[in-house]
Amino acid sequence: MPYRSRTNSKRSDRAPRANFESPKRRSIGGDQVEGRQAVRELVRARVRKVDHIWIEDTVIKKGIVAEITDLAVAQRIPLLTVSRKRFETVSRSEGSQGILAKATPVRDLALEELVEESETPFLVVIDGITDPHNLGAVLRSAELAGVTGVILPQNRTTLVTPTVTKSAAGAIEYLKFALVSGIPSALRELSLIGVTTVGLEVKGTRSIFDLDAVSVDGPVALVLGAEDKGLSRLTRERCDYLVNIPQVGRLDSLNVSAAAAIALFEIQRVRGKKSNL
Repeated sequence: MPYRSRTNSKRSDRAPRANFESPKRRSIGGDQVEGRQAVRELVRARVRKVDHIWIEDTVIKKGIVAEITDLAVAQRIPLLTVSRKRFETVSRSEGSQGILAKATPVRDLALEELVEESETPFLVVIDGITDPHNLGAVLRSAELAGVTGVILPQNRTTLVTPTVTKSAAGAIEYLKFALVSGIPSALRELSLIGVTTVGLEVKGTRSIFDLDAVSVDGPVALVLGAEDKGLSRLTRERCDYLVNIPQVGRLDSLNVSAAAAIALFEIQRVRGKKSNL
């Protein structure tokens, strides 16, 4: 059984169906950032140009909001106070906390560039996560675990929507991204350039807690599957290793974002342990 989502949301910012009428490449997104922590990290990181920030007129300007306004003033970013009605016409996530920003989209690197960003790359490969809350949570865990890059497919996944930016709580500002045409072909390319690929799958032949014999101290990529089906057949076949998280309860599987957090921090622990030997 795959690692499943506990949510069955049908929000409008889920991944759209492929558009066969246009060959245009999809953008990673990220141009609309919602939520207080996400907006604060956007202006604090200063990686992307911020066009303006909207604050709902009922929001009290203290704490994180005060920090955002101070940073915006220092960077000469326009601050617009708007009514709740007007704010809701633009907001696209639940619980946006009365603040959003418009910025340049997240930069899309070539796969080889993404690998070259670090001497010992630690990547996450997304093979079809469609729930934006799950993707945002995965990105937040990835940034905290020291991931250097994220690989997303053009189709059959959500990209960086406003809900993703809020759930990621600013992580997208510190991660590098590559958008690829397909995950199996990307895994083949990673293998050719020396990246070990570890697929997270309930039917994996090795426990995630038994990675000492696996080369995760060098370039490595954790591959995560879709909420309902897990890793696709071709993706499973292209992974160097398939690992599982041992479970003793009665439920079928973990939520994909929870499973990702466990695996990410275990890989980070093993990498740190080996680097100290």
